[in-house]
Formats: sequence, structure tokens, C-alpha cells
Amino acid sequence: MVEHTVKAFDDEIGALRGLIAEMGGLAEVNIARSVEALVKRDTDLAAEVIASDARLDALEVEVDRLAVRIIALRAPMADDLRDVISALKISGVIERIGDYAKNIAKRVGEVEGRAKIEPLTLVPTMAEIAQSMVKDVLDAYAARDAQLAVEVVDRDEKVDEFYNSIFRNLVAHMMENPATISSAAQLLFVARNLERIGDHATNIAELVYYAATGEYYTDRDMPRGR
Repeated sequence: MVEHTVKAFDDEIGALRGLIAEMGGLAEVNIARSVEALVKRDTDLAAEVIASDARLDALEVEVDRLAVRIIALRAPMADDLRDVISALKISGVIERIGDYAKNIAKRVGEVEGRAKIEPLTLVPTMAEIAQSMVKDVLDAYAARDAQLAVEVVDRDEKVDEFYNSIFRNLVAHMMENPATISSAAQLLFVARNLERIGDHATNIAELVYYAATGEYYTDRDMPRGR
């Protein structure tokens, strides 16, 4: 990170990055805990995930306030401005990821404990991939690593493949076991939420790529004008 003549500026940029790291860490943990609660049908753990989402909301507000303060007082330019704007956008995306984890936790009590639904075994693996995407994209943000950001985008295809597989399996399961339709439908919502988490990790990766390179991810392979 470039050092500035005004130490307070460096401190504020550092604080902004720290808030993003805290938000991302909490969202990452909540993904894992929400799926654990689902598999174990642990409503107490699900309730903890739901309650902790308020902290994510509060952190997003802190990021907004600090980013506005930096822009107003420091008038950042070039790399610094990209850093601040990216943090502002990334915080909103992480907050949405937290919402998806919360939505999964809310489904825990809706899945019948007596219903054995085989496609449920695919959900933890799908969640691990989505969670790893969130972790790696935050590492890419911290290191301003454009290449790691690209790798995260490429991994989203695996999440989509898992979603399609779970969807097909659950539809077949519901046709063969009509009594489990309600629980299976809840699992479809869970898989959809995990798929959206992967999409949002991809969105963050594109913002990281922009912050690190000054170029838009979608333009990276286009020929440069002279």
C-alpha cells in the first residue's frame, strides 16, 4: 500500500480495509455455520447465525461513513480513489452474502427431521466451494491480487454445476417421494442461496480486479487502443 504524507490518511485506508476484512470473515463463518445447522438440524446454531447478521449490517454502515469521510476530507485520486470506491461497493456485496447465509439458517426449522433427502449430501460440498470463493476473494482484496481474483471468477462455474445437479436430484426426489416435497423445496431455496453467494463472490472479484489494475474485468482481454 502506498504511504502518504498525511499519516491519518494511511490509518483511514487501513481502517477501511480492516472493516472489509471483518465483514468478510463474519460472512464466511456464517455460510459454514448455517449449512452446519441445516445438516445437523440445529435450530440453536441457526438462531445464532440469524442474530449475528446484525453485526454485518452495522459494519456496512461503518464502511459507508468512513468512505464518505475519506472522500470528503482527503479527496483521494487514482489508486486511492479506486480503493475507497471498491471498498464501498464490496461492503454492500458482503452484506448481501450475509443475508443469503441468514436465509439458509432460516430454512433449518423448515426441513423435516424425519425426512431423509439424499441430495442434502451435496449441499455441504457446494457450500465449501462458495465459502472458499468468499475467503479467496477477500485474500485477493487484501493483497490486491488481480490473478487470484480471476481464479475466483473461474471457480463460479463449479458452484453453478452443483446447483444444477442438486436441482435435478431434488426434482427427481420430490417426484418419487411426494411426502418430502415441502422439505425438498426448502433445500432448493438453500441451493439457490449458495449459488447466489458464488455470484456475489464473483462480483467482488471483479471489483478487486478493477481496484488492483484500474481496468474493468470484462475488458481485460480486449486489444488496447493506440
